Amino acid sequence: MIVKESRVVILTGAGISAESGIRTFRDFDGLWENHRIEEVATPEGWEANPQLVWGFYQQRRRQLFDVEPNSGHRALADLEEYLDNFLLITQNVDDLHERAGSKNLIHMHGELSKLRCESCASVEEMMEDEHLGENFLTCKRCEGRMRPHIVWFGEMPMRMDEIQEALLECDVFIAIGTSGHVYPANGFLHTARRLGAHTIGINLDPPENVVFFDEFFQGKAGEILPLLVDRWTNG
Repeated sequence: MIVKESRVVILTGAGISAESGIRTFRDFDGLWENHRIEEVATPEGWEANPQLVWGFYQQRRRQLFDVEPNSGHRALADLEEYLDNFLLITQNVDDLHERAGSKNLIHMHGELSKLRCESCASVEEMMEDEHLGENFLTCKRCEGRMRPHIVWFGEMPMRMDEIQEALLECDVFIAIGTSGHVYPANGFLHTARRLGAHTIGINLDPPENVVFFDEFFQGKAGEILPLLVDRWTNG
């Protein structure tokens, strides 16, 4: 179903990063690393206890030094290299796609490796070792306090206009490692399918929206994607 001229949109979720050793954000008991969602992933939590929220995300940033992209990440970079029209949308806030070589990439939920100024909205990279401590950082432009460049509950995902435009025009939509119940990403499949795109799902377990995929492959993305990409690119 995929040729060099195909317009392909990919959506990735926590499952592909979990195969590299990154814990999925929400545990089975509804807690995120022993914290309630409201405490560490909402604007209200940041306002109430910024030190707790800062420490939570600093711990997650440090974890990035202990993980590497897996074969699923690398296969997507190979597919991008092959195609003329490719967009990768990720719900993940890690940098594994970039490190694998992906370029045309949207982090709809933000990025761990960046901070955003509360005052002037300036965005800065912060992967240097000296930025991984427990002290708040200030903006280089206006000296305002920096917050995690993360989309919290109640905030609008990033670059939604670009995402919607790509979904309206794509020939193939592929969802990888996503549960199918997080809004608004769970609507991407329906948007693409309604406009005639061929839809493919890859996940360790069937997601909630599995019946809407034209093809579904159950298993690890790191095992399935290299085989599929090899088939698509070598015909």
